[in-house]
Amino acid sequence: MTSKLVPPHGGALKPLLLEGERHEQWLHRSRSLPTVRLTSRETSDLIMMAIGAFSPLSGYMQEQDYLGVVEEMHLADGTMWPIPITLSVTSEQAGSLTVGDDVALVDDESGEIMGIMTIREKYRYDKRKEARKVFRTEDEGHPGVAKIYAQGDVLLGGPVKALSEGPYPLIYGDHYGRPADTRRIFNERGWSTVAAFQTRNPIHRSHEYCTKIALEVSDGILIHPLVGKLKADDIPAEVRMKCYEILLDLYYPRDRVVLKVYPMEMRYGGPREALLHAIFRQNYGCSHLIVGRDHAGVGDFYGPFEAQTIFDEISAGDLHIEPLKIDWTFWCHKCDGMASMKTCPHGKDDRVLISGTKVRAMLSEGVMPPKEFSRPEVVQILMDYYRHLNDAT
Repeated sequence: MTSKLVPPHGGALKPLLLEGERHEQWLHRSRSLPTVRLTSRETSDLIMMAIGAFSPLSGYMQEQDYLGVVEEMHLADGTMWPIPITLSVTSEQAGSLTVGDDVALVDDESGEIMGIMTIREKYRYDKRKEARKVFRTEDEGHPGVAKIYAQGDVLLGGPVKALSEGPYPLIYGDHYGRPADTRRIFNERGWSTVAAFQTRNPIHRSHEYCTKIALEVSDGILIHPLVGKLKADDIPAEVRMKCYEILLDLYYPRDRVVLKVYPMEMRYGGPREALLHAIFRQNYGCSHLIVGRDHAGVGDFYGPFEAQTIFDEISAGDLHIEPLKIDWTFWCHKCDGMASMKTCPHGKDDRVLISGTKVRAMLSEGVMPPKEFSRPEVVQILMDYYRHLNDAT
């Protein structure tokens, strides 16, 4: 069957995960190699490369790719890429490693061997420049910037052989999805237009409205929650999964919705992270990415629609996936339903502005959000979670 889906970024999926006999051979070899320990972000990036979500990357970036991404959002071969995918070590560690050698990549938290990298380059880099260019700020109050400043002073670049996907397949079962999996599902359903919805929060009424708009103009949607590491005050993945499931069961046509999780760690990179979200959703087979207010943002570091306008700044042909831009959405009392700036003629006094931050604040204080914020079944799950959290505290 000929696929009608958009092509992967760079032309082909390139999963790096070894399987079968090759996996066993390299896992055995890895135990005798020097080790480099990975931060949680470096581990999640490796898993994204392992499953092909970061196609066409073949490993952690070498210097020319790194500089091209930081300066102009393009790899050395001209492929668009907005955020560096790097592996750092201290200067002392770098001195003990030799270019050309293989090293075992070990997750710092679990101790699991995640892969093997052949060191092609060791190079120094300007942390503040990366922060300024990629995150548009040098303020260490930005969580993504803080992680850059905490990195080692030397980057290692080279190809990777991935040996593990971490705990995600076991934890999430059928909800865990690789790009090859979702492409197969979309093809089986005969879809050609698929809109992806990025979320790190439970789906509230504004999110639901955005996804229902997408359902009107596409064959189906991919609800695609992030389950990698988040900020300390974000709602845990296991609680969010309960919210997604009950919402999809009660308020969505299940034959037109696919729910899959992905293992990346959030960078809160605003505009550039929106482009990264688009790239790997294209790899997952999506033709559109829903981009609403403050996509991938944090605090007041980005304007509410900078993640939309950055798509107007890239060149034609950089991406096959397109943004589905949605204006500020809210509940309007006079409309008696969800609306947006483009559809509602009423004033601000009639509007209930909805945000995940506001919902979390109400829940943490034991206040039940009204129906205009979220479906009651979702609210009940969240109320139970915050009640148990407060009791434990």
